[in-house]
Amino acid sequence: MRRLLAVLLLALLATPASAAQCGGDFQTFLAAMSREAQGQGVSGAVIGQAFAGVSIDPNVLSFDRRQRGTFRKTFEEYAATRVTQGRISRGRQLIQRHAALLSRVEQQFGPPKEMIVAIWGLESDFGAGDMGKLPVVRTIATLAHDCRRTELFQRELIAALKIVQRGDLSLSQLIGAYAGELGQTQFLPSSYIKYGVDYDGNGHVDLRRSVPDVLASTANLLKVNGWQRGGPYHEGTANFQVMREWNRSEVYRKTIAHFTDRLMGR
Repeated sequence: MRRLLAVLLLALLATPASAAQCGGDFQTFLAAMSREAQGQGVSGAVIGQAFAGVSIDPNVLSFDRRQRGTFRKTFEEYAATRVTQGRISRGRQLIQRHAALLSRVEQQFGPPKEMIVAIWGLESDFGAGDMGKLPVVRTIATLAHDCRRTELFQRELIAALKIVQRGDLSLSQLIGAYAGELGQTQFLPSSYIKYGVDYDGNGHVDLRRSVPDVLASTANLLKVNGWQRGGPYHEGTANFQVMREWNRSEVYRKTIAHFTDRLMGR
């Protein structure tokens, strides 16, 4: 009985006591999120600026519902459109251009430089492609208010506010994709907070504009989740499983591995 009480107490402590109620009036929801954010150390000034004039984005909800079952293509079909000869050539050029930086990243964090560049290419065409044009706070607040995955996106909303609180990005720079993904390798805000590395040493983690920060943070995500240096990374290996933290889709992870092989000349 005593052990059962202890387990129940731990469960209660692990559950956010002040989680905002999804659905209902949106402004009431934001007020509850404001209290939760302040309880986690976000200043009233940051919260006030971030939530000023925010409303639900119906396009985000529509896109979110359409995204279910994105990877209906086979690996061969998907990889053929993403791992093109032009992208392979560009990736190899960037490996040469950033040779010293990538060597340091690989030595410090473990994943091969070709894999980091492959992810960079797939996520944003090496920073030259579309990183999203939506205000992250509005996007994530919309998804958090929706009851389908409210706990997930309530955490992401608090994390987005913490990015601003830390001074990594201003609100005007907090622009991303349809699920709030940020930067050249499309980190959710919680990953930005957890794995982001200030690799250029300027005091801020900038995953939108700093190539050193982008590459090191991408490698750090894999390292923290158990990457085995020098180990295989194809389907059925431990490193392939580690890549689930990046993307749970087997098709996407097989595409990363395939792109990595091509950049290595295999």
